[in-house]
Amino acid sequence: MKMTMSIDEALLKRVMKLTGFTTKTEAVNFALKEAERVDPNYDLMALRIAELPAATTKKSDSR
Repeated sequence: MKMTMSIDEALLKRVMKLTGFTTKTEAVNFALKEAERVDPNYDLMALRIAELPAATTKKSDSR
């Protein structure tokens, strides 16, 4: 299936170098399979939110 995606090129190149994949498709498929292997009880969204810079996270209202 063909599709258009916006992907961080530098990250994609690093993954390709680390894994030895020669095509972007191989690297993306690898990443998707790795994400699928994660324990379903593991909260990936909490991890993703923790990686966001402090300026983009919501601050609680102190009033």
